[in-house]
Amino acid sequence: MSTTLVTGATGLLGSHLVRALADRGDELRLLIRKQSDTSALDGIEYERVTGDITDTRAVRRSVDGVDRVFHLAAKSSMETADADRTFAVNVGGTRLIANEALAAGVQRFVHTSSVAAIGPAPPGGRTDENQPFTIGHLGIAYANSKHEAEGEVLRAAAHGLDAVIVNPTFTLGPSIGNVTSMSIDVVRRFLQRRIPAYVDGGLNVVDVRDVAAGEILAAEKGRTGERYILGGRNFTMQRLLADLSRISGVPVPALRLPPQLAIGGAQLSERLGLGLGISVEQTRSAALWWTYSPAKAKRELGFTHRPHEETLEATLEMTKAQLGDRVGADPGPAGAMLELAGRAGRLASRFVPL
Repeated sequence: MSTTLVTGATGLLGSHLVRALADRGDELRLLIRKQSDTSALDGIEYERVTGDITDTRAVRRSVDGVDRVFHLAAKSSMETADADRTFAVNVGGTRLIANEALAAGVQRFVHTSSVAAIGPAPPGGRTDENQPFTIGHLGIAYANSKHEAEGEVLRAAAHGLDAVIVNPTFTLGPSIGNVTSMSIDVVRRFLQRRIPAYVDGGLNVVDVRDVAAGEILAAEKGRTGERYILGGRNFTMQRLLADLSRISGVPVPALRLPPQLAIGGAQLSERLGLGLGISVEQTRSAALWWTYSPAKAKRELGFTHRPHEETLEATLEMTKAQLGDRVGADPGPAGAMLELAGRAGRLASRFVPL
């Protein structure tokens, strides 16, 4: 029986992928950090290698004798203070495991990147795998590190590693146990009314269960050295928040801000410690159009995605159960002030033409 290695197996996507691989009968080896919560893997048979993706010995042990590698381990942070660790994990860790997999003679290597490595579409549009990366100057550490990590995989592929890259979009859906993610955290903050304002921008939303299936399709059918967007429905930020509000009953943030004003507000919040819960990098990223076409993955891999309503409902049901009575909580003084400003702005717009 062939052995499959998965890194990042305790995360939202990783735990779904591991279960899908176990269901089809793979013999599993998982590289897991010592401090990781493994409750999402309960009931799964696997061999554990304890270590970090930046630990050469652990990575070398993990790839020894395996046939396939699904590399999902990553640092998903939009905080400037985490930039060094983000690059160490996303770039350094990917370089290490790609090179070690090549040396070990791994037959297939699937690298889980992100559409952040491709960059956003033009405002109001959508893009695909062929778009040049043009946002390095914005200094978004997560996007820059994921872009550089793809370069490490392609360098290994040029030396003979049979590698394929998948680029999931904004991934939602049910988690296993208490697993969360950067995307699920956005929904948690929405339900707790900790998103006091929003900016014009766009997101492509995909279900984690569909991405897990897409990972396996990429391993089976993906062309070496190619990247595949695993995406679903494109939303404007306003429409996504409206749908979340309609399903959950929690009101949409009252204030919609121009991007530069929102970024300035986030900078002021960080400087004065206002506790709005939105970092400058998150605000800058939210103002972009992360909207995509998954046509290539559909055409070459047979990738499909479920209706977006099913994904949003599953995400909200799970997150509301986790939050309990914290759903729809008081937004606090700063949030209340922004809500008041939003109402005043909407009222003024009825009388003052734009």
